[in-house]
Amino acid sequence: MSGAGSLAEQLITLRQRVTEMVASLRAGDPDPDDPFRGLYVTDHHVDRILRSPPTDLAPDPAPDLTRSVHAIDPYEGQSRAQNGGRGDGGPLGALARRVGLSELEVGVLVAALAPDLDPGFEKLYVYLNDDVTRRRASVGVALQLAGAATTGAWARARLHPGAPLVDCHLVTVEDPERPFLTRALRVPDRVCQHLLGDDTLPVELRDLGVPAGPWPDDDVADRLARGIADGRAFVHLHDPGERGGVDLAHAGLRRAGLDAVSIDLGRAPPDGLDPGPISRELTLRGAGLVVANGQRAQPDLLRRLVEDHPVVVVVSRDAWDPALAHRNPVALRVDALGVTARRGIWRDALTPASGNGARPDPPLDPAALDPLRLSPGAIGRSVATARRLAELDRRPLSLDHVRAAARTHASARLERLARRIRPGVTWDDLVVDDATRTDLRLLVTRLRHREQVLDVWGLRRRSGHAEGIAALFAGDSGTGKTLAAEVLAGDLGLDLYVVDLSTVVDKYVGETEKNLERIFTEAEGINGVLFFDEADALFGKRSEVSDARDRYANTEIAYLLQRIERFDGFAVLATNLRANIDDAFLRRLAAVVDFPEPDAELRRRLWALHLATIPDDGGIDLDFLADAFTLSGGNVRNIALTAAYLAADGGRALAMADVVRAVALEYRKLGRLRDESEFGPWLDVLAQDEPTGPVPEEVS
Repeated sequence: MSGAGSLAEQLITLRQRVTEMVASLRAGDPDPDDPFRGLYVTDHHVDRILRSPPTDLAPDPAPDLTRSVHAIDPYEGQSRAQNGGRGDGGPLGALARRVGLSELEVGVLVAALAPDLDPGFEKLYVYLNDDVTRRRASVGVALQLAGAATTGAWARARLHPGAPLVDCHLVTVEDPERPFLTRALRVPDRVCQHLLGDDTLPVELRDLGVPAGPWPDDDVADRLARGIADGRAFVHLHDPGERGGVDLAHAGLRRAGLDAVSIDLGRAPPDGLDPGPISRELTLRGAGLVVANGQRAQPDLLRRLVEDHPVVVVVSRDAWDPALAHRNPVALRVDALGVTARRGIWRDALTPASGNGARPDPPLDPAALDPLRLSPGAIGRSVATARRLAELDRRPLSLDHVRAAARTHASARLERLARRIRPGVTWDDLVVDDATRTDLRLLVTRLRHREQVLDVWGLRRRSGHAEGIAALFAGDSGTGKTLAAEVLAGDLGLDLYVVDLSTVVDKYVGETEKNLERIFTEAEGINGVLFFDEADALFGKRSEVSDARDRYANTEIAYLLQRIERFDGFAVLATNLRANIDDAFLRRLAAVVDFPEPDAELRRRLWALHLATIPDDGGIDLDFLADAFTLSGGNVRNIALTAAYLAADGGRALAMADVVRAVALEYRKLGRLRDESEFGPWLDVLAQDEPTGPVPEEVS
C-alpha cells in the first residue's frame, strides 16, 4: 500500500489477511474437527510439527514493508490544518505520518487494535493462536498479518524498545515471561479513543492540566513561536512572579501551529509521575509539552520530559539550571503585561459570550482594576468566580465581586511567612489629621495609576530598577498605622500581609536574608500589600563594625537596601522610632507618612466612632472625654471595648461611669497616674472602686 489508509480500510484489509491465514492453517490441519482445539496438544499436532521443515531464518523484509508512510513534518501546522488536523487516512494516517510509522508498523498496530473495535476478531485470534485463552493478536500473528516473516530481525525489532510503536506507547507487549512470538499485543484505550476521533484528555492528565488564558499579540509571543517552529525546541520561561508564563507558552505553541499539552508538576502525586501517558498524548496530538512549576519537579522526571520530547516549554519561578538536562534551552523572561494589554483582557473576560442566554453584566471600567496585576489565566478565573459570587448575592456583577474573586486567586504560599488580613475597614474608620489623610490619599493615587503613568505615558525608568512602591508610616503606638495600611489595601481591592518577625529573624548567619528573599519573591507574585510592623527591627541604622556580629548585621541591612529597590510590589514599613530607620532607606521610599498624636478634635471623633454602636443611657460626655484624656486611637478603642464589657456585666446600657472606669484601667496598664486635673468630678466614682479594709499580707 502506498500510504496509511483509513482505519475502516485497514480493518477490511486485515480481515482479508486473516481469512487467508485461516485457510492456510486449515489446509495443513490434521484434525480440523477437534472440539477441544486450543486446550491440549494432540499426537497429530506433534507429528505435524516434527515433519515440518526447520524454520527459515529469513532476512529482513522487502523494502516495501520498511517504507514509511509518506512523511510530512510532524510539527508542520499548516499541512495538518489543510487536512482538518488529520491528513489522508483520518486519525490513523495522521498518526502514522506524525510518528513516521512504516507500513509494517501500521499493519501491526491495526492487528493489535482489531479486537477493541470488532469482537469477532477475538474468536479469529483464538483460532490463529490455537488457544481459547488468547483473544488478542500475538507478536507472531500480528507480524504475519502485516506481511512480515516472524524471523526477520528488522520486523521483530518493531516491537522492541527504541521502535516508535513501543517508545510512543502505541502498543504494549504483554506476557514478558512467554516466548517473544506468543506474547500478546494490546493497544491502550487512549490510542483507540484517539483513532476513533475522541481527543478527550485521560483522567491522569486532566487532573494535572493547567488552564491557559489569552495572551496578547506581542513580540515575546512571536519570538517564542519562531523558536519552536522548526519542530525541535526547548524553551525555558523564567516567570518569577506568576505573570502568565503558562499563558505565554500556550500562545507561542498555537502560533507555531501546535496543540499544547500542559502539566502542573506542583500537583504531581508524591509517589512520582509516569511520563508514559504524557509522551503518548503528545504523540497522538502532535503537540508541544508545557511544564508548569518546573522548579518543583523531581530532577530525574524533569530531565526525561525535556530530553524525550521534541518541543518542550518549561515554566518555572527559578532560572534554568544547566545541570538538569543535556539540552540547552532558549531562555526567556516573562514580564508582567502592560496595563493596556491587561485592560483588553479584563474587557473581554467581563463581556459574556453572545447567545448563551446569560443576563448581561453591567458595564465595568477595566481601568478600575489596574492595581490587580493578574496573569491572563488568573483574570479569566477571577471573572468566573466573581460571577458566581454575584449570583450568590443576587446582585449584578460589581467591582467588589471582581476584587473579592481576585483575592481568592492570590498565592497562598506567602501565608506561611506572613499573616493575611482581608480588609474590612474603610476611610470612614480611619481618624487622622488632614495632612496625614492627604499623604495617604496621594499614596493610593500612586498605586492606582502606576501602570497608566509608567507604561502608557512612558515614564518607566530605564535603569533596571523595579517600579514598586514602599512607604514608611511613622508614629507612636496606637496612632493608626496598621489601620491605615488596611484601609489602603481595602481601597485598592488587595489583601494585607503582615510580616511575622518570628518567622523571619533567624540566629544563623544568612537565614534571615533567605527568609526575607522568600517573602519579597512571593509578594511580587500576588496582589497584596506587604506590611512590616516594628520595621526598625529589620531596617535599622547601620553601625560601625567592631566585631563579627556588627558586620553580619550591616550585611543584612545592605541586602534589604538592595532588595527594597528591586521590589516590584507595594510595601509599608511601620515604626514607632523613625529616627532608628537607616537614612539610606528614606531615599528608596515613595512616601513617608507621619501619624501624630490626635488633638482634642480628633479624639472626640475617635470617641464617637468607637462608642457609636454601643447602647448608652444618653449621658456620655464626648467633649469631656476628648478634652480630659490625651489618648491615641488604639487606647480609645481598648477603653471602648472594656467599657462595653462593664456595661454588659451590669446588665445595663453604657454609662459615663463605665467609660471612666475603663479609662482608669487603661491608665493602670500604661503605668500612668490618675490625676484630678484629668478625671475632675469623676475621680469620686473611681474612689468607690478602691478596695477597703486591711491589705492582705503577701504570701511568700
